[in-house]
Amino acid sequence: MKGTRAAQRYAKAIIGLAKDKNATDAVYDDMQSISQTIANSKDLKSMLGSPVVKSGVKKSALREIFKNAHPITLSSFDILVENGRINLLEIVARQYIAMYYNINNTQRAVVTSAVPLTRELEEKVQAKIKELTGNEASIKNIVDEDMIGGFVLRVGDLQYDASVASNLNRLKRELKNNTYVSKFN
Repeated sequence: MKGTRAAQRYAKAIIGLAKDKNATDAVYDDMQSISQTIANSKDLKSMLGSPVVKSGVKKSALREIFKNAHPITLSSFDILVENGRINLLEIVARQYIAMYYNINNTQRAVVTSAVPLTRELEEKVQAKIKELTGNEASIKNIVDEDMIGGFVLRVGDLQYDASVASNLNRLKRELKNNTYVSKFN
């Protein structure tokens, strides 16, 4: 993706400053908000990327939208605008989030299930994540009503499929390969 390396450098500088000021959690919350807001607003995304909209207007708009943000976050808007890189703000936010997870030995896990996770199920999933990776993870639950049951867990590039459909497919393959059962087909 274009601008990713530059975005990493900005995110690294922001997280370094946030560490120095003991504000990594507050800036993380801001970056979560920024990432979600830009991803959900085509108008904001196009305004930030537009060469026609003046830098001052972009900075004023961001300061108004995120007026409760931490001063470090607000100053990052200034630097990105000054350097003509404000169009990278969403990528910078995502890079910051990834770095935040890394320094806190936390990962991002996505759990797809047929029903929303209860507190008890979330604890079981967290235990499975700890077993598989050795680290804890923040869990994002995606509900897929087409699933029969169970769940699919993705942590980074690791996938653990405990869905009913997967178990049925595995059982089907085992029965097909079983010489006693295959004689009856």
